[in-house]
Amino acid sequence: MPEAVKVEVLEKPKMMDYKRHLLVCVGPRCTKDEEAQDLFDSLGDKFAEAGIAKGDLRVKRSRTTCFATCKSGPIMCVQPDGIWYYNVTEKNLDRIIKEHFVAGVPVEELIYHRGPNCVSKN
Repeated sequence: MPEAVKVEVLEKPKMMDYKRHLLVCVGPRCTKDEEAQDLFDSLGDKFAEAGIAKGDLRVKRSRTTCFATCKSGPIMCVQPDGIWYYNVTEKNLDRIIKEHFVAGVPVEELIYHRGPNCVSKN
């Protein structure tokens, strides 16, 4: 008689609902002196202050190590909007939070790419 195969049942991960998912490149080629990592580390406080850390406007944040567009960083990608931002300094990040994440209007002059399902402003 064959032996019974024991199958481990894994628990499904849980995730809070969110409106947008922000991906921040913290790779070493986009910025100097961990500027992108410092920017990423500031997001929790900035999101809480703007009211987008929880609730209907919640923005989930994740870091990535390379988008393969290693110029003019820090670089961020906003999904599902398909908006790619460059030159995300602290001042520019504050604008993106206020104008895009809270008010819903992307910051046009900081966009360097739009995903395939985005409506172009051109």
